[in-house]
Amino acid sequence: MVVQVVLVHGIRTSSTMWRAQTAYLEARGNPVTAVDLPGHGTRMGETFTLEGAIDTVDAAVRAAAGRGPVLLVGHSMGGLVSIEYAGAPERPPIAGFVAASCTAVPRGVGLTAYRFLARGLDRLPGRGQWLADRVLDRTLPPETRFDFGAGGYAYDMQDVALRSLSVLDLLTALHRIDAPMWFVNGQYDQLRVNEKLFLGIARHAELVVVPRTTHLVTAMRPDVFNAVLNVALTTLERT
Repeated sequence: MVVQVVLVHGIRTSSTMWRAQTAYLEARGNPVTAVDLPGHGTRMGETFTLEGAIDTVDAAVRAAAGRGPVLLVGHSMGGLVSIEYAGAPERPPIAGFVAASCTAVPRGVGLTAYRFLARGLDRLPGRGQWLADRVLDRTLPPETRFDFGAGGYAYDMQDVALRSLSVLDLLTALHRIDAPMWFVNGQYDQLRVNEKLFLGIARHAELVVVPRTTHLVTAMRPDVFNAVLNVALTTLERT
């Protein structure tokens, strides 16, 4: 059976961030579902809740599992939510898991500082979008430059989502995950802070660090990230 892929986006962005991966997977022959979490993308009018986010991932995974084995792929906040989902006490129907840019425990001083910074940027003129645009212009290639914002930016849900992440029990979830895992981080990703801890707890995990790359590894180096997806898919196909 053909491996199915479910993609879960990061905070503020939407399913459009996966356009380069969706095109690659479709060309490879793997059906793909890129979800929008509550309060993001096509669901911008909704309120983000952790329960709603996990339910969204679960619905997509179970629908895909009816057609074949599932590779779950999450980035940033979507990766954190997916770790919690993949490591639930009742194992969900996933055959493999790629967790990108999410090797950090979202609580304590780190989360407080991140929320403080995000709220500060949100108070800038235009909610700081002009600054984000300058950073994206300088760091992303033309083919993926506009993918992150194509579905709109969920500014109103940013602090709500960040606050909700503090209740995640990621270390327990990581220990429960009984499927092949691949952690993917950019060399300069700020969420690498607990990388060694995560890798030590996860029982079937490998780590890929992409040189000269930031937190936005899927868009900054799409060919490299797609190569990691190919490794994951080939592994599942052979097993």
